Amino acid sequence: MKELWQRLWEQKSRKPGDEDALGRQVYVLYGVYTGIVGAERMILEAGRVNALSYLHAEDSRSRLVGLARMVLEDADIPIPASWEVAGLLDRVENRLSDLLARQAVEERLEQKINDTLEEKHQEYVRDLRLELLNEETGETETPHSKRKLAELEALERVHLTPGVAAQVRPQRLVDIVGQEQAVDALLAKIATKYPQHLILYGPPGVGKTTAARLVLDEAKRLSYTPFEADAPFVEVDGSTLRYDEREITNPLIGSVHDPIYQGAQQSLADKGIPEPKPGLVTKAHGGVLFIDEIGEMSPLLLNKLLKVLEDKRVHFESSYYNEEDARVMDYIRKLFQDGAPADFILIGATTRAPEEINPAIRSRCAEVFFSPLAPPEIVRIVEQAAEKLDVALETGVADAIAEYTGEGRKAVNLLADAYGAALRRGDGTAVAVTRGDLRRVAQAARLVPERRDIATDEYRVGHVYGLGVYGYLGSALEVEAIAFPAKEKGKGRLVFNGTAGSMAKDSVQNAAAVIRSLADLDLYEYDVHVNVVGGGQIDGPSAGAAITCAMLSALTGRALRQDIAVTGEVSLTGTVKPVGGIMEKAHGAKKAGMKQMLIPAENRDDIPAKYLGMEVKRIATVAEVWSILTGGTHD
Repeated sequence: MKELWQRLWEQKSRKPGDEDALGRQVYVLYGVYTGIVGAERMILEAGRVNALSYLHAEDSRSRLVGLARMVLEDADIPIPASWEVAGLLDRVENRLSDLLARQAVEERLEQKINDTLEEKHQEYVRDLRLELLNEETGETETPHSKRKLAELEALERVHLTPGVAAQVRPQRLVDIVGQEQAVDALLAKIATKYPQHLILYGPPGVGKTTAARLVLDEAKRLSYTPFEADAPFVEVDGSTLRYDEREITNPLIGSVHDPIYQGAQQSLADKGIPEPKPGLVTKAHGGVLFIDEIGEMSPLLLNKLLKVLEDKRVHFESSYYNEEDARVMDYIRKLFQDGAPADFILIGATTRAPEEINPAIRSRCAEVFFSPLAPPEIVRIVEQAAEKLDVALETGVADAIAEYTGEGRKAVNLLADAYGAALRRGDGTAVAVTRGDLRRVAQAARLVPERRDIATDEYRVGHVYGLGVYGYLGSALEVEAIAFPAKEKGKGRLVFNGTAGSMAKDSVQNAAAVIRSLADLDLYEYDVHVNVVGGGQIDGPSAGAAITCAMLSALTGRALRQDIAVTGEVSLTGTVKPVGGIMEKAHGAKKAGMKQMLIPAENRDDIPAKYLGMEVKRIATVAEVWSILTGGTHD
């Protein structure tokens, strides 16, 4: 400001005439104000505050009043007395100083804004030139995108060893251990001219997914099947499938991305055109859609899947679609008019029981059951995995792993953990895995052996082994009974542990009637206590035969064999009725070390007469069971 005043003062000093000091000051201040607001605005301001008559007055104080009214924006400032002139000048100068300071700041800001705009403009021009150049040369990458691509390529060059499961996964159907019947059933239903939808039942880690994949590979090699050489195998986990009930998104079936809500691709959204997005059912067209844990899927989503299975096509709808819009691409028009093809074979896998699966999906699918793996089969899996992984095993390691688990996948993982322990024990070179290595990793994982050889050659009174199933895993149940003469004649009590289930209690009541018929014993003359050791939960009546024999043994004092397990429901007439889960129960009996297994005669077709090294006998009545358990013979 001082420099501007100095310049204006020098200009004034060159003017002709000899004015007083106040006149010169007022002249300079007029120049400053005019430089700030401009001549035109000064005239407008002067008219607004009634200062026009003072602008060209001869009297310096009058011209000062005109300037003060404009600068201070006060139309009522009077002509000052001589002693008031200095104060009015200070007020005007202070106000002009503020205006000059604001003007300087605004100029600096405006310059910065202009500089930024110019920089952005130049950057935009460079990008535009680069884009035009890329269009001419086919180059679409920017320096940023090239740097990101280089980072991804650097990550791709880093590889760990493949996972254990990938290394030991069977590559041929003959490599699948312990599921020969299930594999044959799969081939009969898939590798044919008329493949069927399937549901695979069985415990985890027994090869359901691998078998399904390999069966499709086999079917593609056969000329009479409908599967082409490139038929896809699309795998998804049913427990993770999610969808929006408003149809905003559905990765399984497919959905429509509307231009407003879901945001179709830019080129479509700008035109207001919805974009259909086919789902996994279309990706599986011509092949297999494998849904693991299909029993965990939402019932509503399953119903939508059933509709696709019937139509073999997915239909799309959107209120934004206008078939008369000429801008709609042909592929979008076709998807809305004809739908997306979805002709595939569904294979679902589950660890649930059949009765827990949606009846509608079961009615459309054939069913294949995978068996639990027996200890010898686990041993084979471990030995094959050790060979593929080039791992040496000490004698007995594979058998020890089979004691800890009945799952093939878990057995292989245990082998890998033990091998890691062996490497740490040594110097990092190849060494043999010992039972000590296995024991250490099992203890760290809090694992206990699942296999218990509880069967013995001795005879016991009031003690027998029944069989139960939990999920797809069978087990031997210890049933024991003890009897005392009633303290009061005809007022005996029958006690059964309350944790075993209501149907097991019914079995006890049925057993009382059968015992009276067979042995002419009135249970009201005895206090009889029946117990399932460990509080085992018996969901069905299949322990009836075992409970009857245990009670009869306690009442008569006859000892029973402890190397035979029995299953079967008992009717009031003493007939042994059929039960379910025979194969699973056989595995449970084998784990317990049983030599024989007694099953109802009506279950004869469910299992071979010789299975897992055990003799399987068919019995029709409780009398036959009693004869065998007490050491008699039965053909």
